[in-house]
Amino acid sequence: MGNKKDSANKRYSAKGMAKPVNFLCIAPEAQEVCVIGDFNDWKPGLNSMKRQIDGAWSTQIDLHHGHHRYQFLIDGKATLDPRANGVVRNDTNERVSLIAVS
Repeated sequence: MGNKKDSANKRYSAKGMAKPVNFLCIAPEAQEVCVIGDFNDWKPGLNSMKRQIDGAWSTQIDLHHGHHRYQFLIDGKATLDPRANGVVRNDTNERVSLIAVS
C-alpha cells in the first residue's frame, strides 16, 4: 500500500487541480462568442460565452496549472484577447493569446 502522505500530496497538489478562470471579451456587436484553445482542442462551441447586460461576453473555464494558448471566436473570427498574459505562436505559426494559471 502507498504512503498516506504521498497520496495526499498528489491529490492536493496545484498541478493536479483545475482552477476556475474567468474570460471576458468586449464585443457588444457580436452575435456569438466562444473561447477556443489547447484546453478544448480548439473546438468552437465547447466553451460558449454569455452576453452580459453591458454587451461584454463572459465565461468561466476550469484550467489546470500551467500555460494555455487560446483565442476568442467572435462570430466565427479568431481574435486575440487584449487582456491576455501574452501572445505566442501556435503549431501553425498563428498568433494566439496566452494565459498562465497558477
